[in-house]
Amino acid sequence: MHSIQFTAQSAANGIVERDFTVGDVPGLLWSPATGAARAPLVLLGHGGGTHKRWPAMTGRAHLLVTHCGFHVACIDAPGHGDRPRTAYDEQEVAELYRARAAGEPEGPIVVRYNADLAERSLPEWRATLDALQALPEIGGEGPVGFWGINMGTAIGVPFVASEPRITAAVFGQHWPDALAAKAKEITIPIEFDLQWDDEHIPREAGLALFDAFASKEKSLHVNSGRHKELPRFEADSAVRFFARHLGAAVPASA
Repeated sequence: MHSIQFTAQSAANGIVERDFTVGDVPGLLWSPATGAARAPLVLLGHGGGTHKRWPAMTGRAHLLVTHCGFHVACIDAPGHGDRPRTAYDEQEVAELYRARAAGEPEGPIVVRYNADLAERSLPEWRATLDALQALPEIGGEGPVGFWGINMGTAIGVPFVASEPRITAAVFGQHWPDALAAKAKEITIPIEFDLQWDDEHIPREAGLALFDAFASKEKSLHVNSGRHKELPRFEADSAVRFFARHLGAAVPASA
């Protein structure tokens, strides 16, 4: 089992940001500078072509820390951020750019590549969660959430389906092809985002993935707009969702 190794730390506006590695996987942990002795954890899965420091990841982390007092962690997916690409990664990225330039559908390539990334990522996420829960400020008994859109959903759905420690999740904006079977194994509360005018994911495909989840409590959030036009207020909704389902931080005096 790999332990967590912190490599850098900074603090601003009540948030402590720590760079870490678990094995050879780099990540970031955002935490409240003061407050509870122990608090819930939310794991962030970043989108395709981005990384742990992408503005959307930082923005979501800051909302969860400042509004809920939670800890938030994100790791770079294989071939993303500070991680080198394999020959297979380069091949799939080149094929995606070729299809995009030719005006061909990107979905089949993205679904195939994301399925491979998910297979490689699952043991890394498990090891990361193990290491984070070994920290006294997080612990092994507290609730854990997962928040991942686009590629974050492609990795998050099979991860959450196999990980009983996750108790609530936010997903969205992905095809059902490689995920529907795993979604049927998920029964925890789900919030799901869908763009009605998505130029890549047909609305019927997005609805099919939402429908596949076996959760008794699941909310579908549909907004007009294209793939990259998910409204910022959906992040606020996700924060309220996690606050409801993960509870509050444990006061330092408890």
